[in-house]
Amino acid sequence: MRKWLRLGACLVLSASAGWAVNWAAYKPEGFVSDFAKVIDPESKTRLERYAAEVQRAAGVQMAFVTIPSLEGEPIEDVANTIARAWGVGQKGGNEGLLLLLSIQDRRSRLEIGYGLEPILPDGLSGSVLRQMRPALRQQQYGQALIAAAQTVGETVAKAKNVSITETLPRRIPRTSTDWIPWPLIIGAFFLFAWLMRSGRPRGYSGNRGWRGSGLLPGLILGNLMNRGTWGSRGSGGFGGYDSSDGGFGGFGGGDFGGGGASSDW
Repeated sequence: MRKWLRLGACLVLSASAGWAVNWAAYKPEGFVSDFAKVIDPESKTRLERYAAEVQRAAGVQMAFVTIPSLEGEPIEDVANTIARAWGVGQKGGNEGLLLLLSIQDRRSRLEIGYGLEPILPDGLSGSVLRQMRPALRQQQYGQALIAAAQTVGETVAKAKNVSITETLPRRIPRTSTDWIPWPLIIGAFFLFAWLMRSGRPRGYSGNRGWRGSGLLPGLILGNLMNRGTWGSRGSGGFGGYDSSDGGFGGFGGGDFGGGGASSDW
């Protein structure tokens, strides 16, 4: 009887091993590997450009990865397996990082290479992941990664005393109360009415003598109402990603020891 139980247990374990995902077999698509297909093209282009610039200026390689699901595995194991299999960071320097998003599990992981652990300690990594939560909860995955990339890039650049010339304009996720600034609109209306009234000469019922005094209130109100990007930072056009212009040429063989942080949203 025990012999059959042992045989059954071995068969179950073998089947489970066969079902497990071979994360090491995943191949990088660039600095950004969007296996879950959730990053908008504009954000992906910006991330590719920014990661290439960070590599050029600071020698640090960044990998951004999305997957549909962890398939029941711990995100720490998945992120470490992919980062080590790809060798993110230069061999010997080990200055690489991998930011992983598991969409269905709503889990995130920032895996830090050996060489970057003094610059990006676990506490800072956790702060980066918390900074991403508002955008992730609104399914703005590209903007979430841009926010993280900018924070990490600026931190690395400051520590290494280098300049990152590429910029990452980002939109601040808006809450439901940010869509229409009613208090400002109402206040502007009363300001407009008061300025119009105060500009009219006393005892004068016509409008020819004070028509020009409405110019200033009109300009003020118009300026307030034309600031159409409430809760956002404007961004200009962005050119396409050119891999031949200092772009992705493969990772360099860096190693990881499990440093970093995990979170959810």
